[in-house]
Amino acid sequence: MTATFDDYLLPGKRGFLIGIGGVSMSPLAEVLHGEGLVISGSDMQFSEKVAHLESLGVPVFIGHDSAHITPDLDFVVRTAAARDENPEIVAARAMGIPVFERTQAWGALMKRYKNALCIAGTHGKTTTTSMCTHILMAAERDPTVMIGGTLPLLHAGHRVGQGDTIVMESCEYYDSFLSFFPTIAVILDIDADHLDYFADLEAIKTSFRRFARLVAPDGTVIANRDDANTMSALADLDRPLLTFGLTPEADVQGVNIVSRGAQSDFDVLYRGEFFTHLHLQVPGIHNVKNALAAAAAAITLGISPNAVKYGLAGFQGANRRFEFKGKYNGADIYDDYSHHPGELKALLDAVEPLGYKRVIMVFQPHTYSRTNALFNDFAEQLRRPDLTVLAEIYAARETNTLGISSRSLAQEIPGSMFFPTFGEIESVLRASVQPGDLVLTVGAGDVYRIGEDLVASGK
Repeated sequence: MTATFDDYLLPGKRGFLIGIGGVSMSPLAEVLHGEGLVISGSDMQFSEKVAHLESLGVPVFIGHDSAHITPDLDFVVRTAAARDENPEIVAARAMGIPVFERTQAWGALMKRYKNALCIAGTHGKTTTTSMCTHILMAAERDPTVMIGGTLPLLHAGHRVGQGDTIVMESCEYYDSFLSFFPTIAVILDIDADHLDYFADLEAIKTSFRRFARLVAPDGTVIANRDDANTMSALADLDRPLLTFGLTPEADVQGVNIVSRGAQSDFDVLYRGEFFTHLHLQVPGIHNVKNALAAAAAAITLGISPNAVKYGLAGFQGANRRFEFKGKYNGADIYDDYSHHPGELKALLDAVEPLGYKRVIMVFQPHTYSRTNALFNDFAEQLRRPDLTVLAEIYAARETNTLGISSRSLAQEIPGSMFFPTFGEIESVLRASVQPGDLVLTVGAGDVYRIGEDLVASGK
C-alpha cells in the first residue's frame, strides 16, 4: 500500500523541504515545525523567509546537494519548481525515502481543520484569498492562511493561526489543487491558461469539476454565476452549490454599484434579502465580484455581516495587485501581477475610468508557451493603453523552443515599443513620463523593478 503524507504527520518525524524559502514552502515548514516534526531544508538563496525559519530553529542549506539527504530522514517534500533531476530528489529516491509534492503535504494538513476554504479560479485567487483573510481576521477566527502573494495585513503571504479554519489559495496548474480536501471550494472563473499542461479549455474545465467534487457531500461549492465556463463545468454537480455574481439568479448578488475613482460601494443581497453594504478601496468590477465570492464564503462559514463589511473596508489590495509604488515626475506608478489577456482586460477596464491623462503600460509576458498560445488575445488588450512598452518574455520554468519574442507582439501593436533590457525601458520612461500619467508595470516576472527604479530615481 502506497504511503500518504498523513502517515508522516507525527511529532518527531524528520522531514526535508526542497525549496524551503518559497512562498508556499516556508509556511509549510513553519506549520510542520509547529506540529512537532523535525524539519530542515534547502533553497537556492538566502531570504527573509529563510532567516525567519532559522530563527525558529529550522536549519536551511543554501544550494542543492545530495549530501543534504541523510538516511535518518523520514520524508522529503519538494517545491513545484524542483525537477526529478534535482540532486536531493535523486538521493532521496536512491535511499528509498518517499518524496511528496508540497500540495500533498498541505492537503494532509488541511484535514486537521474543521473548515478548509480553498480559493480557485484562473484569475483573482490571490485577491479573493486576501479578502477572505481580512474577513476572518475581522471576525476573530484566528485562521491559518496560505496566499500566493504578500498581504500587507499579515506582512507576509501566510499566517499560522490556532483557529479551526484554513484558507488556501488553490492553483489548477499541474492539477495541484486535486491534492486538497476542501470543505468549501470557491471557483472564481475558468479560462484558457496553462496550455503547456492542459490540452485545451475543456481539459481545464474537467480539472475544476474534479476539484469541486473533492468537497464532501455536506460541504459547499461556491461558483461565479456570471461565468459561463464555470457554470458549464459544474452542471449537475452532486454537491451543494452557492453562486455569486451580478445577475439576479446569483444567490449572493451585488446591486446598486457606484464607482468613484478607485473605490466602489454596493449592496450585497443573499437570496434576495439585504445582507450588508460594502465599500471597496480597490478598483474594477472584477474586484466587486471577488468581494462577492469572499462574502459568499463568509456566509457559508457563518460569519456576521459586520465582519464582512469591516473586514473588506480595510482591504487595500495584496502586493503586486494594482499596488501603488510611488510617483515619478508627477505620474502615478502602479504595479500589477496580471499575466493573462483576461487579467489585462480586467486591469484596463478598472483603470481607464480613473481620469488619467495617459495610461502607459510596461508589459513583460510570462512564459513562451502562454505568449504563443494566447498571442492574438494579448495583442488585442495591449493595443488599448495610450502607450505600450514591451519587455522581453520572462522565461520562468521554460526554454524558448518556439522562437517567440516580445518583438513579435510589438509588431502587432501600433505605436508600441520593444526593448530587450530594463535599462533601455527606464531611459525611455524617464524621458517621456509626464504629470497626470498612470504608469503600469505589469507581469508575473520581475518587471516591478522598473517601477521601483523609476520611483527611486525621482526622489
